[in-house]
Amino acid sequence: MEYYFASARTGNVDVLSYFLEAGFPVDQRNAQSYTALMVSAYNGQEPAIETLLQYGANACLQDKRGNTAIMGAIIKAEFSIVKKLYTQNCSEKLTNKSGMTLEDFANYWGQSDKLRKVRLATQP
Repeated sequence: MEYYFASARTGNVDVLSYFLEAGFPVDQRNAQSYTALMVSAYNGQEPAIETLLQYGANACLQDKRGNTAIMGAIIKAEFSIVKKLYTQNCSEKLTNKSGMTLEDFANYWGQSDKLRKVRLATQP
């Protein structure tokens, strides 16, 4: 399992794909309650994000603090990843354990303008 999460953190798509093709659960959690998608988002690994989403990763899952992958990307200002994850249709009413929605979370981290731009860019 350590290799799976290391490949998510470093963006090693070949290793991620090897695990996933062998049937490893895409939404497996590590000891900190993070999924590979959360780890990849936090570490700015866009190709890994794409691979995990192709294998069905659930972008709406929450860690033990109630945060999602998109929230990790917001913390790190990874807005190309935020844009990809925003299209995954998680409920806008979803809150973390601090009671913050995605919009509240972006505001807290000083990223509300960027989130607004992502919303506009992803509207049909």
